[in-house]
Amino acid sequence: MNAPTLAEIRAWPATVSIPAAAPALGISQSYLYELAARNEAPCRVLKLGTRYRVVVSDLVRLLEAGDHAA
Repeated sequence: MNAPTLAEIRAWPATVSIPAAAPALGISQSYLYELAARNEAPCRVLKLGTRYRVVVSDLVRLLEAGDHAA
């Protein structure tokens, strides 16, 4: 899956699944699941029952900060 652009991510709903968010972070779905389970994901991830949801506003902030660092 190709990485979405920052503009595309900004148009996402408030939360997205790990499979949707992982390409934006440049990591695999399985690794993001591992990070979420250990509470070590690079952006906020909510556990709702047995599902994980990535908070898009946190993801956007993280990616914007990365753009400024480059």
